[in-house]
Amino acid sequence: MNRADLLEAQLAALFDVSRILSRSLQLSETLRAVLQTLHERGRLCLGMVSLLDEESGDLLISALHDDDAAPFEKVRYRRGEGVIGHILETNREWLLERVSDEPRFLDKLGMFNRDLPFIGVPIRIGDGPAVGVFALQPSVRDEHLQQRARFAEMVANLIGQAVLLARSVDAERRALREERDALRRHVKGTHGFDSIIGHTQRMRIVFEQVRQVAKWNTTVLVRGESGTGKELIANAIHYNSPRAQSTFVKLNCAALPDNLLESELFGHEKGAFTGAVSQRKGRFEQADGGTLFLDEIGEISPAFQAKLLRVLQEGEFERVGGSRTIKVDVRVIAATNRNLEQEVKAGEFREDLYYRLNVMPIVMPALRERIEDVPELAQFLVAKVAKQQGRELSITDSALRVLMRYDWPGNVRELENCMERAAVMSECGIIDRDVIDLTGLDVGNLPEPRAAFSSPAGLGSSAGAADDAIDFEDPDVDERERVIAALEQAGWVQAKAARLLNMTPRQIAYRIQTMNIKVKQF
Repeated sequence: MNRADLLEAQLAALFDVSRILSRSLQLSETLRAVLQTLHERGRLCLGMVSLLDEESGDLLISALHDDDAAPFEKVRYRRGEGVIGHILETNREWLLERVSDEPRFLDKLGMFNRDLPFIGVPIRIGDGPAVGVFALQPSVRDEHLQQRARFAEMVANLIGQAVLLARSVDAERRALREERDALRRHVKGTHGFDSIIGHTQRMRIVFEQVRQVAKWNTTVLVRGESGTGKELIANAIHYNSPRAQSTFVKLNCAALPDNLLESELFGHEKGAFTGAVSQRKGRFEQADGGTLFLDEIGEISPAFQAKLLRVLQEGEFERVGGSRTIKVDVRVIAATNRNLEQEVKAGEFREDLYYRLNVMPIVMPALRERIEDVPELAQFLVAKVAKQQGRELSITDSALRVLMRYDWPGNVRELENCMERAAVMSECGIIDRDVIDLTGLDVGNLPEPRAAFSSPAGLGSSAGAADDAIDFEDPDVDERERVIAALEQAGWVQAKAARLLNMTPRQIAYRIQTMNIKVKQF
C-alpha cells in the first residue's frame, strides 16, 4: 500500500471511530466496536485498550480484538512492568519493528505475533498523565510504521475523550445514587415510627397495627380527630412497606370541588374541557406502583363516591374526556375525622365504598385520651422548633405540668402551635410556665395531671405523681424549678412552700423576687 492509499484508509477509519465513540456511553462495548472497525478499515492485526484502575494504580484490560486470546478479566500490568507498563509510566509511545527484538515485552495474553511490528501509545485526557495504553499490531511490516503510530495517537486521543465522558457520567450517577439513597434514608427517618411519639397503651396498639399492615397492600382507613397525626400514620405505612421505593402521592379531597377532583385524581385528555390545553396524568397514574393518600375522604360527594369505588375495586379508570381504560397498581390509604357509620345510615356516604375503604381501620386517639404523652411530645416539638429557629431551646418541668392540665381540643397540631408561640415568646431559650401563660393557654381550674412524666434531660429528676413531682432535696434540679414546684404543691402559700424547702418565709420571698416568679393569687 502506498502512502496516499494508507492515508485515505486511515481518514475513513478515523471518521468511523469518532462516530462509534459518540454513539454510546457503554465504554467497554464501544471500545470493542472501535477495535473491530480498526481491524476492518485500518488493517490492524490485533488491538488492545488498557485503562488505569484508580484504586489500585494498575492497568486493567478493558477491550481487545482477538477471539483466541486468554480471558483478560484478571490480567493487569503494574506501572513500569514490561512494555505496556513502561508506556503508562513514561507517558510516551513505544514502537517496535518486531516484537521478538524487545526482551522486556510481556505478552500476558499470548496474543501478539512476535514477527510483526508493535505500536503502543498512551491514552491521555488533555495534556495530563496517561490514563491508559492503546496497543496495536499492524498486519504487515512496511516502511509506514511512523505514520501508523501517528494514526494510533489520534485514535488514543479520541478514546481519552470517551474515557473522560464515561467517568464523568459514572461520577454523576454515583452522586445521584448517593443523594437518592440519602434522601430515602432521611425521608424514611422523618416519616418512620421515630416521628410518631407515644408510649400509652392506645398508641402501642396503633404502632402494632401499622407494623402489621405495612407489609401488605391492604387498603387502610385512618380515623381520628383533626390534628391527631393521621398523615404521619399514612407516611409510616408507606415508608415501611415494600412500596417505599415508589411514589407516595397525597391529595386533600376537601380542597377541591367534584369536577376538579375528578380531573385531579384521574387526569384528563387534551380538550376535555375549557383550559385543558394538554393531556395530564392524574394522581392515580402518578402513584402507580406506590401509595395514594386520600385525606378527608368523608368530604367527597355521593356522585363522586361511585367513580372512586370502581377504581378501588377494579384498579382501572378513564381519564376525563378519554375512552381508553387505564389500569394501575396503587395502594390506597384514606383518612377522615367524620363518623362514616352515621353518614352511611343517613345515606350521605355509600355503604359499598365504606366497606371497601374500611378494610383495615386504624383509629388515632385524641391527645386528651393519652395525656401522658404530652411531655415527650412537647420536648420533641420544642427540639423541632429549635432546629427551625437555629438556636437552643428547652422546656422546664413546671411548663410541662401546665401543658398536662389542658385538654387539647386541637390535639397535637394545637400543641405544636403552642410550642412555636412559646419559643417566640422566650427570649432566653427556656420555656417555663410563665412563658406558657403568655401564650394564652387557658388551663382554668382543671385538675393536676393524673400521670407521671420524665423530666427533660439536664433539667431535673424523674417526676412522680402530681403531689410528688419533684425531689426538693435533689441538688441537680434547678433552684427556680424547685421553688415553683414547692409553691404549686403548697397551693402558692409561701410559708408552706418554705417548709417544704427547709427555708424561712423570708428566704423564699427573696427567691420569688430575684427569680422573677409570678405568684398566683387565689
